[in-house]
Amino acid sequence: MYAHDEQMNWRQPGFKPFFGMAQQLQGMMSPPAQRARRGDVRAAILQLLREEPMHGYQIIGELTERSGGAWSPSAGSVYPTLQQLADERLVVAETVGGKKVYHLTDAGIAAAERYGERPSPWDEAADTPVNGTGYHRAAYRLVQAIVQVGTSGSPRQMAAGVEILSEARKRLYALLAED
Repeated sequence: MYAHDEQMNWRQPGFKPFFGMAQQLQGMMSPPAQRARRGDVRAAILQLLREEPMHGYQIIGELTERSGGAWSPSAGSVYPTLQQLADERLVVAETVGGKKVYHLTDAGIAAAERYGERPSPWDEAADTPVNGTGYHRAAYRLVQAIVQVGTSGSPRQMAAGVEILSEARKRLYALLAED
């Protein structure tokens, strides 16, 4: 037992001891971010804004989530692209709650529709295996499921999750033990 276990009430209603560890796991297991091909950030932003107005970090989060963690564009690629789209009058920004929220103009809607005929950039990024194996993407998605069960599962579901995780851990170590 760890020293901090004695100080915490693990049975306190609403206490999620797993959440902090899950965030740490997600950080460790997130696949290396892929560089988008030229134009992908632009296409992705237009397609996302076609669904609803968003601010820059919301766009980054959506792209990371929708690609299963395989693509996480930086603020250094998203914000200049948003500025370029604004210069081209494809998007308009308005301040809402202290954040710039971007909306498509009529010209932006037309541009987004042209991109809508192709697969979305986040789907393309998600389908590109990292290091040729897809291992990191699979691990990232597993951690997402672990977090979901650990934070919102019933006691029965968590107990079943423990069995599944124990078996998976054993099988992975057995794989490493093979010749």
